[in-house]
Amino acid sequence: MNTDKDAYGQEIWSYLNKEASYEIVERDDGYICISSGAQAYFQDFKDWPRHQKEAINFSKGKVLDIGAGAGRVSLYLQKKGFDITAIDNSPLAIKVCKKRGVKKAELLPIEEISKLKPNTFDTVIMFGNNFGLFGNFKKAKNLLGRLYKITTKNAFIIAESNNPYKTNNPVHLLYHKLNKKRGRMPGQLKIRVRFENYTGNWFDYLLVSKEEMRNILKGTGWKIKKFINSKKSSYIAIIGKT
Repeated sequence: MNTDKDAYGQEIWSYLNKEASYEIVERDDGYICISSGAQAYFQDFKDWPRHQKEAINFSKGKVLDIGAGAGRVSLYLQKKGFDITAIDNSPLAIKVCKKRGVKKAELLPIEEISKLKPNTFDTVIMFGNNFGLFGNFKKAKNLLGRLYKITTKNAFIIAESNNPYKTNNPVHLLYHKLNKKRGRMPGQLKIRVRFENYTGNWFDYLLVSKEEMRNILKGTGWKIKKFINSKKSSYIAIIGKT
């Protein structure tokens, strides 16, 4: 297991072992965001944001937890009796999931979901703004097609995103303009995670408005069933098959 580039995994592994934990996210324009660490990835259900508590009630049948992190969603649904599979591209995140008791946890990036058995999952969960893992417009459409194949007839995707336009920060607004010049969506971030002396690889992380999400879904076989808002810019979409 190569964890040299797994800065995110190192962060949550450190938190699990009650050591220092923080998160540095670096954007390709030089913007740096520092958060208090991995605590949010370990939250008990009682501490979840209200919109996540509401959205999780749409879960049914066999569940796929994409970008499972420390396994908070998987553990909650597992205790409720769901058959849930947790996947993440972080080796240490999967190790943390298993140590915390997630029964089915696999090292699998979202780009490789076609390796999963067709017509298997009734629910796909993408909490923590993990709609962003789709990366960009074209890739999102491609991966939604793959999700269509591995899910059942009446499956749901429960996906959280963050509206990038709900900001007055001039640094973010300038980044939106830069992205447009580069032919990218305004909320298409290029970021990497840092922790201690670990630096992750650069990757695209896509933040979208509700209208942009609807546009991405066109022609994929998926459509919005319901939006669940938060008090801030985050929201969750309940997405079903057309």
